[in-house]
Amino acid sequence: MATLFDVVFSGNDTVFGLTEGAIDAAIKEHGEDKAIAFPNTAYSLPCYYAVTGTKVGNLGELKAALGVVKTLMTREKRLNDVFMSGVATALCAEFIEALKYIDGAAPYAEPCYGHLADAIIRELGVPLVTGDIPGVAVIIGAAPTAQEGVDLVKSYQAQGILVTLVGGIIDQCAELGYKTGANVRVIPLGADITAVIHVVSVAVRAALIFGNVAPGDAAALMEYTFKRVPAFVNAFAPLDPVIVACGAGAIALGFPVVTNDVDTLAAVHANVPKSLIGQADVSKFNATSLEARDIKIKITNIDIPVAFASAFEGEIIRRGDMQVEFDGSRVDCFELVMTKDASEIEDHKIEVIGPDIDEMPEGSKQSIAYIVEVAGKSMQSDFEPVFERKFHSYLNCVEGMMHTGQRDMIRIRVSKDTFNAGFRAKHIGEVLYAKVKSEFAAVVDKCQVKIITDAAQCTELRHNLATPMFDKRDERLLTLTDEGVDVYYSCIMCQAFSPSHVCVVTPERLGLCGAVSWLDAKATNELDPEGPCQVITKEKVIDERIGEYEDVNDAVRKFSQGALEDVSLYSIIEKPMTSCGCFECICGIEPLSNGVCIANREYAGMTPIGMTFPELASMTGGGVQTPGFMGHGKHFIASKKFMKAEGGVGRIVWMPKDLKEQVADRLNATAKDLYGIENFCDMIADETIAEDPETLLAYLEEKGHPALTMEPMM
Repeated sequence: MATLFDVVFSGNDTVFGLTEGAIDAAIKEHGEDKAIAFPNTAYSLPCYYAVTGTKVGNLGELKAALGVVKTLMTREKRLNDVFMSGVATALCAEFIEALKYIDGAAPYAEPCYGHLADAIIRELGVPLVTGDIPGVAVIIGAAPTAQEGVDLVKSYQAQGILVTLVGGIIDQCAELGYKTGANVRVIPLGADITAVIHVVSVAVRAALIFGNVAPGDAAALMEYTFKRVPAFVNAFAPLDPVIVACGAGAIALGFPVVTNDVDTLAAVHANVPKSLIGQADVSKFNATSLEARDIKIKITNIDIPVAFASAFEGEIIRRGDMQVEFDGSRVDCFELVMTKDASEIEDHKIEVIGPDIDEMPEGSKQSIAYIVEVAGKSMQSDFEPVFERKFHSYLNCVEGMMHTGQRDMIRIRVSKDTFNAGFRAKHIGEVLYAKVKSEFAAVVDKCQVKIITDAAQCTELRHNLATPMFDKRDERLLTLTDEGVDVYYSCIMCQAFSPSHVCVVTPERLGLCGAVSWLDAKATNELDPEGPCQVITKEKVIDERIGEYEDVNDAVRKFSQGALEDVSLYSIIEKPMTSCGCFECICGIEPLSNGVCIANREYAGMTPIGMTFPELASMTGGGVQTPGFMGHGKHFIASKKFMKAEGGVGRIVWMPKDLKEQVADRLNATAKDLYGIENFCDMIADETIAEDPETLLAYLEEKGHPALTMEPMM
């Protein structure tokens, strides 16, 4: 009778044979020098690179790599041999998938994604750290029925879990018209079992990007994925040897496998406690998986007729699917938080002033304003804009609702399906009330919400109430400088993935993820004094030029558990701040022009430094200091403290066109204040002008860019 060892070894042998044949055929067709790599990653073949420390660049090297994989395929009947054969199977799957991308081919079409770019993994970093994505589900095969499969997917999605799909479950979702895509965090990878490597690659690259795991340190890699990547596998019956071998690879990385193929498990005498789990009832896959991975779901009960989960944050509502739209760029709309005395507020009072959604013509554009009034002994007016920025996330978590913008430039769309489920204006209030009360319980004792859809009142309140408040806040924010405050704040939220990284957040330097400002950190500290944002004093100046303080160094040393000794706040060369890996942008020195190039995560092209964003980012993540390179948020680009030690924003010589347009107004204003230069952004090149140093230099000389006359950076 076959045992688990026999099945895994058989599956491993099958995949190895297929891989060997595919590589030989590719070499015969293209030659050994043919380049091979996955697109939009700095790691070539990420899994093989992470396990062995060797980058594969062509088919000849891939053939040699297969020989290395063969050495992992030991055949002693021990669990370690099973796991290593699982890892070997995964690496073979990566080789097979990589062959599909030769010559820039696009082997996957909607709805399947195949390989996921480094940029997507960095985007997932923050929600994984904050728990908005509490886990990653890998679903393989076809459920007993399409409805059972979709119900399982939906149950995970409603909990905010990132769902990846391989095989028949993809067709089952399509059959029932279930919406998939990265924007709703249900990602079909591919029909072939080898496509599972694309989610394994996500976990492996998380270790390289965030964890500072050294390529080739397989033991550290597996420890990292086990402890810090909350993934698990659901595999539907029937389990063939190849799927079992892939499952062994998943278990080696610390990901438990739950299957309804209990007969096969019994037949092969499979017994890997808490790792290979039989569960005959598919409806119990969810609970079994979360328990096996020790994932705790935070539940906020909100009285609305549709689902509420972070998985819906990226959902796009097309015009044809839209019941109604509220558009602040066309009519008067706004969102506002106001601090009141407790006597003025009736807790959980939700008032709708004006017509409800069912009284609005289908497809129409309407006005809306919502005012959230809060009271609490510890509430501060500085927290009001912090609450407001959260509204974007709160409302986007509603299934079938899309929210963009802030203040008086919001746009909201409600889908027909959500409307037909019974969603009305009061439910916007229910969401805002529930989330404000749960997330800000330490400072909010009472909360009430006014939803205003009467167009005349929206206009009157926008101009006479909201705009004056926004203007007053802006004046306050302009006075917030690093010199004008007594304390900074740490932020170590990302240590869930990047154990040695510490952000130092100041009024003029927000967290590198772009999501934590000084006011955010201040509010977080007030809400949770023992939490990720701690007060850092700034009384003992070491070097004002680079922004180095003795007390900041003490804090960084403490919060990094001694991994870091000292940091500067204003230099890219001397003791730069570390990066976790989920930064919005990365800045790097371009020696020929005596300046720096900035690339944002969304930019997929080449930079004049000779590296793409993923390649630049691979040098700076994981909580290490890399002189000459710096991860940062988009808003920091226009700060007067940006690279102050090296001369400031005048060093910026290149950035992608889209990013330049996003920061132009504020960056132009900063350059005018610092250097008296008008329209500074016109002097900055982009990918439409230059992607190499020589062309860049010629453009800068033509424009008279200030970096050319500054002191040499190196």
